[in-house]
Amino acid sequence: MSVNKVILLGNVGKDPDVRYPSQGQVVASFPFATTERGYTTANGTQVPERTEWHNIVMWGRNAEVAEKFIRKGTQLYIEGKIRTRSYDDRNQIKRYITEIYVDTFELLGRPQSQQAPGQ
Repeated sequence: MSVNKVILLGNVGKDPDVRYPSQGQVVASFPFATTERGYTTANGTQVPERTEWHNIVMWGRNAEVAEKFIRKGTQLYIEGKIRTRSYDDRNQIKRYITEIYVDTFELLGRPQSQQAPGQ
């Protein structure tokens, strides 16, 4: 038995790039940031904050919702799976990219610029 499950809580890095490939199923992709807080160890050593960037991919209905409601800065809760694919760049060098394919997600907050006054 094996499990490929990812849970992320963080912020969208830029507006989703939405495409409609020839197969007809919509796909949205965007960078997503998760940040580990900095801290000080018992002996006084400072450990700085660390941000990790993830490549998010949404298909079908999820992508349609992303197109309408997700913008840069939106806070999301994401559940999905890790996928790695390869491609050849312009110089015929094999490159690899790791992506998070979203199964489900929840909008947790809108970017500050979109919130109504007093929220």
